Amino acid sequence: MRWIWIDKFLEFHPGVSATALKNVSLAEEHLHDHWEDFPIQPVSLMIEGMAQTAGILVGQARNFREKVVLAKINKAEFTDIVLPGDQLKYHAELQTITEQAASTHGTVFKNGQQIATVDLMFSHVDQNMAGLKFPKENFVFTGQFLRLLAGFVETPVL
Repeated sequence: MRWIWIDKFLEFHPGVSATALKNVSLAEEHLHDHWEDFPIQPVSLMIEGMAQTAGILVGQARNFREKVVLAKINKAEFTDIVLPGDQLKYHAELQTITEQAASTHGTVFKNGQQIATVDLMFSHVDQNMAGLKFPKENFVFTGQFLRLLAGFVETPVL
């Protein structure tokens, strides 16, 4: 099973920035397991939502030809909690991109107010220097992720 931690893109500027939306709902199963008496959205899942937003931005910059994986969380600072009923907005900006990697700067908003900054590093695993072999098919950018971009950019058939 693959978990998608964004609901839709609000803006997508290829090679520059992306903004995605996530509505946090008590209907989501993970909230019932995370402090039952006071459910909150785990910070780790908000980082993953930012990673998915920024990772799609990085992948699209090279037309989804490479498998892009989160390599490092350079910085993640959160100043507030997120409850069921809150709306998250993830804004990612592409900072650098090379053959081997890319870096992004992200801002997380809760109900319109900034609550976090998240700086991430991504690896293009097909260009890794360790000589590791990965499957030929693109297991990162599945149809689930590419459907999120419908209406913003033309996505290739992988």
